Amino acid sequence: MGHGSSKEDDSSSSSSSDADTKPSRISRLKQRLHLHRHRHHRARGSSSQQKLNTAEDFAGIALLTLINAEMKFKDKWLACVSFGEQTFRTNISDQTDKPNWNCERKLLLERNGPRVARISVFETNRLSKNNLIGYCDISLLDYLARDSDSDFEAFDLLDPVSSDIVVGRICLSCDVEDPIETEKNFARRILSIVDYNEDGMLSMSEFSDLINAFGNNVAGSKKEELFKAADKNGDGVVSMDELAALLALQQEKEPLMNCCPVCGEIVEVSDKLNTVIHLTLCFDEGTGNQVMTGGFLTENQASYGWMFKLSEWAHFSSYDVGLNSGSSASHILVFDRKTKRLVEELIDAKIVLSMRAIYQSKIGLGLMDKGAKEILQSISERQGRQMNSVESAKDILKFVEFFKDQINMAEVKYPLDHFKTFNEFFVRELKPGARPVASMERDDVAVCAADSRLMAFKSVQDSLRLWIKGRKFSIQGLLGKEICSSAFIDGTLVIFRLAPQDYHRFHFPVSGTIEQFVKIPGSLYTVNPIAVNSKYCNVFTENKRVVSIISTAEFGKVAFVAIGATMVGSITFVKKEGDVVKKGDEFGYFSFGGSTVICVFEKDAIKIDDDLLANSGRSLETLVSVGMSLGISTKKPAGSELPNLESCVLGD
Repeated sequence: MGHGSSKEDDSSSSSSSDADTKPSRISRLKQRLHLHRHRHHRARGSSSQQKLNTAEDFAGIALLTLINAEMKFKDKWLACVSFGEQTFRTNISDQTDKPNWNCERKLLLERNGPRVARISVFETNRLSKNNLIGYCDISLLDYLARDSDSDFEAFDLLDPVSSDIVVGRICLSCDVEDPIETEKNFARRILSIVDYNEDGMLSMSEFSDLINAFGNNVAGSKKEELFKAADKNGDGVVSMDELAALLALQQEKEPLMNCCPVCGEIVEVSDKLNTVIHLTLCFDEGTGNQVMTGGFLTENQASYGWMFKLSEWAHFSSYDVGLNSGSSASHILVFDRKTKRLVEELIDAKIVLSMRAIYQSKIGLGLMDKGAKEILQSISERQGRQMNSVESAKDILKFVEFFKDQINMAEVKYPLDHFKTFNEFFVRELKPGARPVASMERDDVAVCAADSRLMAFKSVQDSLRLWIKGRKFSIQGLLGKEICSSAFIDGTLVIFRLAPQDYHRFHFPVSGTIEQFVKIPGSLYTVNPIAVNSKYCNVFTENKRVVSIISTAEFGKVAFVAIGATMVGSITFVKKEGDVVKKGDEFGYFSFGGSTVICVFEKDAIKIDDDLLANSGRSLETLVSVGMSLGISTKKPAGSELPNLESCVLGD
């Protein structure tokens, strides 16, 4: 059965009795390999493994270990690591104020990829959802480049409500594995799983099972030849170093593996680097510490308790990347441009259900036609009056607590006790410099107009294919006949969706002159993706909105559309027609509720930044801040044409 000494004589191993036992042995091998799959559960719509675009982008594979923490009270604790589009979680500690995890995970580092790892610590005494207590953001590349003799370092855990408050300390270590050591570690893990008798060597029969598991029929026909090639010292067994050398050599000339023996994913035989990266991350070879559980998209998903697991099993909620996450799931995922990781937008579950009922069904559409529009208008007006009352100030603290990891009070210009009504807080100003403007000296670089979730499309056709599912959406319907010109019809569309927790002042994306304002009456549908992705209504062309035209030297005319939404009682502008404005200047603000700004650029006037287009192509919103780069002008400046040399007269 392959459990004897690895020194056994394998020349006669092809007997009929051995042949009878071989399928069960291979089956057992595959089972042992697949024991690791629970660590690599793929969340729907996500990729279990990252892939480099070029070898030059490879910065290494980091081994991150969360060692322990010091908290201010006793509880059962877990920690999550979010890096890029992946999140991992530790085991749950004992009841203590000094949790000890010693949990590790390997992470792919890219020179142009995510750099910041978010470490979050949760108390786990709740049935349905654990409570976020503290977090820290760590630039792994900066950490690895530090000049220190210590193998580990402690970091402050910050209060999610206020980054000025320290709630604990967490100790971690991180180092980068040498590529040669990476190959050896992979070979060591392979050997440890296939080496049935655990003597550190592979016999011919064990080696044969390994080749079969690699799924390469050509290699399968050359097992004896490969075994002899690997057995450099001729002692009849293959050691870890000999196996590592064989795998490295064969990868260069004739790779042994057609598929990953853990997850079954096909590997590209011509791409050695990505194959090694894939296999290394899939096997999670480490130091023997507990390996963090993976397969999560966000820290919220990773931190949910057993009731969430039950609801997942029952399909009441789902996590996904892309359009489905906005149109049907109760968890909206967006890509944080600053940290390059996925984050979750918090929405009350009851609100999600009601929005689905209204916007994702024919029955809901019927309600719209029978007075729901007027009801939404009435609710919004009543809510607006309530949020301007002195009594509403008591809701500010609860609001901040609910969005505690998404509202940074350290950026807000005034303390909480300054605001006398909820709406005063909702339209809060930020401290000077809190939103730096990209390339301030260059008017040919456009910037983001709001703290928001952004979608950008080269044309309306792209937006209809990837995001807006409403009936008969058009640029003319959005801007109105009075403003819409032929240059806008096939122009570039940028959608800035503001959630309630966002800073609700909007700013100019370009420098120029305000030509005109046009107010368009309408409904107050929600601008949540559940409604935007509905085929039963046109949120953007039916909602109340104000369209302004900004005339620029670099981009031609830019249409700036401020759209009201449910609970948004008013849109206020701080600029007027004829004003000369600079990009990044404040343009106006929305009162309480979610809302949207849409910018329409003339055809071929702007090249949107590649990362924004790439995310939008996946139907994934990008979380951006005011002043971040949006794109660059592609229009030729007036008078930039070369002179006609034939008509030139040379002077003396």
